[in-house]
Amino acid sequence: MAVRKLNPVTPGQRHKIAGTFESITASTPEKSLLKPMSKSGGRNSQGRMTMRYIGGGHKRKYRFIDFKRDKDGIAAVVESIQYDPNRTARIALLVYPDGEKRYMLAPNGLKVGQKVESGAGIAPEIGNTLPLAEIPLGTLVHNIELHPSQGGVMARSAGTYAQLTSREGKYAIVKLPSGEARMVLVTCRATVGIVGNTEHNLERSGKAGRSRWLGSRPRVRGVAMNPVDHPMGGGEGRSSGGHPRSRKGLLAKGFKTRAKKKASNRYIVEKRKK
Repeated sequence: MAVRKLNPVTPGQRHKIAGTFESITASTPEKSLLKPMSKSGGRNSQGRMTMRYIGGGHKRKYRFIDFKRDKDGIAAVVESIQYDPNRTARIALLVYPDGEKRYMLAPNGLKVGQKVESGAGIAPEIGNTLPLAEIPLGTLVHNIELHPSQGGVMARSAGTYAQLTSREGKYAIVKLPSGEARMVLVTCRATVGIVGNTEHNLERSGKAGRSRWLGSRPRVRGVAMNPVDHPMGGGEGRSSGGHPRSRKGLLAKGFKTRAKKKASNRYIVEKRKK
């Protein structure tokens, strides 16, 4: 996966850095794994705006992704690598011997025609999903479960991965992308490898219109508002706005928002990077 810088023939292309689609092998998704997606425009069921700066955007369909990988002991063939508009990672279409098709997150290095498996007692190779108890220490993994049979919830975006550092009794210690080291039950599953599309973080949209295609409307700065609208609003001229905070008055720039007595605190071995 690489990125390309465009010739500045228009102002919108001057700063644009776009990803290449060389890894994608199919242009049309699998119809049986699609679902319509409706847009809320930031409105709730009563029609009131509850989230600002949401609206517009291109039509999308949701792709059902198999985060559980619970079809054990049956090797599936990777039929194609596809684009998913709902996530930064690429997805791979798997075909099982009985004809069933499923999508999975495409790890780095996964090729069309390759076979992947899931379950206990299989080799810890790229794309295979197995319990943390059977993955060698030091292995880079993604799509990690927090509870057995829940389905992967951690390390799923493009280029992310976690590292299995140690095992102590019924818990494995996993170092997450945030820098946090956390205890996870060894019966939880993870997929071997790094999530693909690793250079996604180098992309730059180049123009405001591209954000509109993605469904984001222009965001108004707090310091540009009146005092009635925002804690940082008002003042004579272009005043700084004081301490950075949210519209509700919650401090930004280093203020910790995690609950001090959160139940999962006892599973955290090392806190995330500041």
